[in-house]
Amino acid sequence: MKDRKIYCLNNIARVGTDRFRPGYELVDAIDEAAGVLVRSADMKEMAFPAGLRAIARAGAGVNNIPLDRCAEEGIVVFNTPGANANSVKELVFVGLLLAARDIAGGIAWVRENKDDPAIAKTTEKAKKAFAGHELQGKTLGVIGLGAIGVLVANAAVGLGMKVLGFDPYLSVNAAWKLSPAVRHAEKVDEIYTESDFVTIHVPATPATKGMVSAEAIAKMKDGAVLLNFARDALVDEAAVAEALASGKLARYVSDFPNPVSAAMDKAIVIPHLGASTEEAEDNCAVMAVDELQDYLDNGNILHSVNYPDVNAGVCETAARVAILHRNIPNMLSQITAFFGSQGLNIENMANKSRGEYAYTLLDLSEPMPRDTVEHLKAIEGVLRVRRVTEK
Repeated sequence: MKDRKIYCLNNIARVGTDRFRPGYELVDAIDEAAGVLVRSADMKEMAFPAGLRAIARAGAGVNNIPLDRCAEEGIVVFNTPGANANSVKELVFVGLLLAARDIAGGIAWVRENKDDPAIAKTTEKAKKAFAGHELQGKTLGVIGLGAIGVLVANAAVGLGMKVLGFDPYLSVNAAWKLSPAVRHAEKVDEIYTESDFVTIHVPATPATKGMVSAEAIAKMKDGAVLLNFARDALVDEAAVAEALASGKLARYVSDFPNPVSAAMDKAIVIPHLGASTEEAEDNCAVMAVDELQDYLDNGNILHSVNYPDVNAGVCETAARVAILHRNIPNMLSQITAFFGSQGLNIENMANKSRGEYAYTLLDLSEPMPRDTVEHLKAIEGVLRVRRVTEK
């Protein structure tokens, strides 16, 4: 197998990078890198070298990566869905408890009164100001039943909450994992109107930006609590501030400090700690490295966010070639016609598309001529060609 150079834009847990096979090398610059591992570093303005083939984000969100530009340059972008799900789930319940009971206010009171020799006695009078509500019996509305949302919903059931879930794109895998006690909402408005607590767990996309709007908040119960451990862009935070001031919302819990959220009264803003556990960082690093290595060594794509997933296993024929191209008519016929004209037999072929882009992986019974890549790249609509393996 070929030697590969990998550039880490952020610190990536060694439990992940140690999984690279011999022949892989971590380098200090992107110039000659075949792959990049990244967490939160902003790549949107970066120029990519011609040899860069893939970027693996050790985390779920990819708003720090220019996905469309990467797709156009034939760079596959991976993320690690579910790797930090348990870590985020646990922090959601911290948020629920902090919102239901004024724990933070009570702790602050104790610190302010630390020099009072009679603090034990005065505590009994002061604690009334920090009384709250139990979670048991309350209704939790979960918007988005992916890896995190399912864990949150199931754990809430275990705490005795009534759980209402909404996800129009619920996967079969997620449905199997979801507790039967979770009631399915046909429309998101059911979540808003029936829930005491609303928690959102959907990706930030142009379609979901600002989805929790002033109109959505107006439909919520008076005194409801809104939790946001997904992305701040999903929520109209100016509308949230008004709802907190009027009492429409009792609390807003966010894991995303910004000038708006940090200044809100009655908001509990956490410094983006959702995935900040050793376990989550290890899980993300392991998954990102495995995805990156399998793509570079075998051409397989798993958990890409800009190209379709394709898995052809390990190549057992003379050669494997990967073609990243536009999802337009006549592409496959042109590709297979070329190999036919060269007298090369295609033993296995996998082809899938995702939106405007497609990916074709072919196993050949004989080694490819050296000019194969150039000929394939000359086909209109082909963005990149890789000689993945060759015996």
